[in-house]
Amino acid sequence: MTLKPSAYLSPLITLFVWGVWHLYTTPQTISILHEYWEISLTMVFGSFIAGATSEGGGAIAFPVFTKVLGIQPLDAKIFSLAIQSIGMTTATLTIIVMRIPIEWRVILWASLGGFLGIITGAIYITPLLPPDLVKMLFTAMIVSFAFTLFFLNCRQRIYNVTLIKFLVPEKLIMVFTGFFGGIMSGLVGNGIDIICFSVMVLLFRLSEKLATPTSVVLMAVNAIIGFCLYLFVLEGFTEQIRNYWLAAVPVVVVGAPLGAYFCSKLNSKTIANILIILIMVELISSLLIIPLTQQTLIVSSIVLLSFSIGYYVMLRNPTYQVRR
Repeated sequence: MTLKPSAYLSPLITLFVWGVWHLYTTPQTISILHEYWEISLTMVFGSFIAGATSEGGGAIAFPVFTKVLGIQPLDAKIFSLAIQSIGMTTATLTIIVMRIPIEWRVILWASLGGFLGIITGAIYITPLLPPDLVKMLFTAMIVSFAFTLFFLNCRQRIYNVTLIKFLVPEKLIMVFTGFFGGIMSGLVGNGIDIICFSVMVLLFRLSEKLATPTSVVLMAVNAIIGFCLYLFVLEGFTEQIRNYWLAAVPVVVVGAPLGAYFCSKLNSKTIANILIILIMVELISSLLIIPLTQQTLIVSSIVLLSFSIGYYVMLRNPTYQVRR
């Protein structure tokens, strides 16, 4: 029996990364894993979720780091981008080798906008926002999508198996969506995947099964751009963040590909239900941990309302109705 390439690619990538990682961390290998075990444990779950859903690993790392471990939002964001550049890339390779369907046109045009967006968010907007507000903005964004996804899956749905058209208007939509998602990634280390996933599912009527691996590849591209920005331009990849990153690398090269494989075996409704549960956990943790000042409540409510209206408008738009 001949094994498919996907059967040995992920183990080979994992062994290669482990080998490079071990050579780089020697003789501190054991001490790094021991001192930063919380980071490794967090990314066991984060990397699996990253590969299996449209929520990148940063969607787990950022709230856990900032709310539970007391790490500054800026450090958590840079770590999220750095670790996703490893985990999401390995998941992407698994997706490609397994020939899991993805929409390359969405990835191309959204990445163009994402490149400009992440620079805008990281350099120009981040310094203007207080940390607690940044945490709640992320929560408000994804909660609005969870509500829409819940009501969407309460009824029987028919999906487009591919984009029914992709002309200049659709390209501009994805560039703008990528730009806005890039801004969110520049603020919290995650976001372009969730926002583009929303447009694919709600506006273009693609199934979650197609939109999820597409968003994984898209986040991999955005994470690499963001990591390079902080590594070479902004010089924000400090020794402390590097240690966090080293503690997580051997975990994510296993978890993210496994998540991608797991996602390929699920139906669209199951993927949607997993997303909704994760987002509700995020909401509850935010309400319990983050100090809710008047400014935070007002701005978060505006963001929640704005996203909800946007998602509703996309959902009601008949342009991309499924052709029977």
